[in-house]
Amino acid sequence: MTTPLVPIELPGWAWERAEVRQALRARDVGATFRHVQQYAGASQARIAAAVGMTQARVNEIINRRREVSRLDVYERIADGLNMPDDARHLLGLAASREKRSGGAAFDLAAFPEVVRVYSAQASARTEIQQHTRAATELDILAVRGLGLIGLNDSMLRAHLGRADGRLRVRVLLLDPEGPALAQRAAEIGESPESLAGGVRLAEARLKELSDVCDIEVYRYGMLPTWRIIRTDNLMFVGAFDAGWEGHESATYKVMETPHGPLYRGFRRMFEAVIDGAERTV
Repeated sequence: MTTPLVPIELPGWAWERAEVRQALRARDVGATFRHVQQYAGASQARIAAAVGMTQARVNEIINRRREVSRLDVYERIADGLNMPDDARHLLGLAASREKRSGGAAFDLAAFPEVVRVYSAQASARTEIQQHTRAATELDILAVRGLGLIGLNDSMLRAHLGRADGRLRVRVLLLDPEGPALAQRAAEIGESPESLAGGVRLAEARLKELSDVCDIEVYRYGMLPTWRIIRTDNLMFVGAFDAGWEGHESATYKVMETPHGPLYRGFRRMFEAVIDGAERTV
């Protein structure tokens, strides 16, 4: 008679160890299985039974002769190892089925979509430029955008050309004729005329980029809150507030993941702003 196997249980502190969390972020199942062996004392056969694989397959994964790439297999592994929700999120999965309707709290740092935080935009400059050079799409939500793309020495202007196709660029700038501009000017101690002039200068300079990329420029009317640079499936997000410019804000590097809400939410917001904006270029 076969004795039923007890589910694999790692101690809570094991899921919190840096090497385990790094393996989950990298979706390195082989390393994860090795940590399960180390911290739960589970054999390859025991792991195989828990996650619905053969022992031979588990051995191949542990010894890096085979990789896991299917989402349903990640789900099966997470269920078989009784991963807590923060570990599941690191792996790019939703909360466990038993807890999805319960509203349980979990560690926000476990969300793998926030992959890095910079103290200010200047710290992320080189990385943003690298991603821009490799991107097929570039979206920008700014106030006047001169430091980003509007001037010859702007952060991104020199990185828009493509040898193998044209980059699609969409830029949202604050409406120089709207009431929100006067409020924003007061917040940063600048005259409305000066700020509006900067927006109009950016629009004029952005028209010049039509020979380099497929560019669309829009005016939006709401009070600036978020500063967004999106390159394909990555975003660099900062905030506008009274007394500081967007480039002075901490900058969050946000990556698109299967279940993360931040990238999807910011992307949805950008599209909504575009829908309500006036195109000028």
